[in-house]
Amino acid sequence: MNQLSFLIARTLRNEAALSALSTPQPALLDEWADRRVALVGNARALAQADHGASIEAAHIVIRINRAPMPAARSHGTRTDILALATSINEKALAQLSPQRVLWMSHKRKRLPWSVAQRKGFYLHPLADYAALKERLGAPPTTGAMMIDLLARSDAKQVDLYGFDFFASLSLSGRRGADQVPHDFSAEAEWVQALIAQESRFFLHPHG
Repeated sequence: MNQLSFLIARTLRNEAALSALSTPQPALLDEWADRRVALVGNARALAQADHGASIEAAHIVIRINRAPMPAARSHGTRTDILALATSINEKALAQLSPQRVLWMSHKRKRLPWSVAQRKGFYLHPLADYAALKERLGAPPTTGAMMIDLLARSDAKQVDLYGFDFFASLSLSGRRGADQVPHDFSAEAEWVQALIAQESRFFLHPHG
């Protein structure tokens, strides 16, 4: 697909055409099988922790949206996969240099051509977004969608860093919980229930 065809498909919300650009979900999940995955959220409190070395030790490091990394000590430096639901400029994307970019947002009109045409691109299905939204009773965060996706995989271990469900706000913005459309209490309860059921999931404290 060329850029013009992509722009037409995006404007017309041609999901089949856009999905044809995507790595199939089963192939993506297969890459995570038997691997230790670090999913790094953007909670401000993570900057006070010393998890950088542990994050770097994972087989796969997944970061979210613009992936702020204040210090290697707290965040590590490697980005194997970037899960996006917002815009990112090409310079910032080049600096992160992920092997894959996942477009998690249901807002297809915001999907940039520069992301869609990258090798390893993945488009998260609308049905998966809708199912999680119904379960949580609110639009899910990018982090929640990634946790849901990782739970479907056969990853050996999933370590969650930088998730305090907006208690310390986000490194990537200044908005408060009342200024975003997510239900952080519902997400926290859902993640805790998942951890209770799935011994391979670990939520790391920031202290």
